[in-house]
Amino acid sequence: MKFGRLAGPGSVRLDDAPEPAPRDGEVTVRLAACGVCGTDLEKLRGNYRSAGILGHEPVGRIAAVGAGVPGLSEGDRVFAHHHVPCLACEVCARGDVTFCPTYASTNLDPGGFAEVFRVPAANVRGGAVLRLDDRVDWPTGALLEPAACALTAIRRVGLPDRASVLILGLGPVGLLYARLARAGGAGWVGGTEIAPLRRAAALRGGADVVVDPREPDAVRTAVDRATDGRGVDLAVVATGQPDVARTAFEAVRRGGTVNLFGLPEAGSRLDVDLQQLYLRGVRVVPSYATTEPDLAEVHRLVVDGKLAVADLVTHRVPLARIDEAFRLAGRPDEAVKVIVTGAAF
Repeated sequence: MKFGRLAGPGSVRLDDAPEPAPRDGEVTVRLAACGVCGTDLEKLRGNYRSAGILGHEPVGRIAAVGAGVPGLSEGDRVFAHHHVPCLACEVCARGDVTFCPTYASTNLDPGGFAEVFRVPAANVRGGAVLRLDDRVDWPTGALLEPAACALTAIRRVGLPDRASVLILGLGPVGLLYARLARAGGAGWVGGTEIAPLRRAAALRGGADVVVDPREPDAVRTAVDRATDGRGVDLAVVATGQPDVARTAFEAVRRGGTVNLFGLPEAGSRLDVDLQQLYLRGVRVVPSYATTEPDLAEVHRLVVDGKLAVADLVTHRVPLARIDEAFRLAGRPDEAVKVIVTGAAF
């Protein structure tokens, strides 16, 4: 079978591997679609310390079921989550399950960009194989994981009622964050984004104001108008650029929260006045990845018609042209969300 892998910095290509067979407690899935995520792009650029396996937003049909797997059958339409926590360590006991040492060590084999991939027994036991409702089409299914990452972040920061939220960086996951914040009762949702295509997607999804951060004073003016000069309750750094993080600290109110949500490059440094953060009481909350309960909740929101995501998919590229998919995903002026499609699509 064919699967996509890193072939050195800046290069992704198809390679051959034997089609995996499920062992006891495992399932294999025939690919329908898998989104190209920002972390996939960072791995391609060599900016991610955990570089390696590509593709973690896959949906498809179960190809085979190993012994001892209840509730799943060949042909089921599913989403498969790549990481699961151990639920036994101190980190998990404190509720910080995505920071569990085991979490990032679990993964799909050989990754989500494969004609058929294997879901390990630990993931199956952990509830990481989610059966899709018939109303959830493949493009929507491929957006469940990034949407759930945004929901996990929103829950982690504790969104106040009728909160003012500024999202800096409206890539696919930033756009999903904006829509979930609105669905969760935010009173004002603003955003910053350079690419016109993505600014339009934010406004279409219910954002109140979206500005080009390159325009002088555009961010400060938008925030001041929305908050009478107080600053926003929540500023979300949905990109890894350190200068964007600095803008978030300037935009947040006294006692407000900055959510570090986008993946920074390895070795990034933050240049902020710590005394000002101290005196203004600004909370800094990082959020990484998502959990099975939040994936199930996002699935429910989609099924209930409370969260629309499929319109964010601008390109569907067959697995055979995975290099093209990655090129498109790295061009924000041309694409919002790119998905790679397989035979089950």
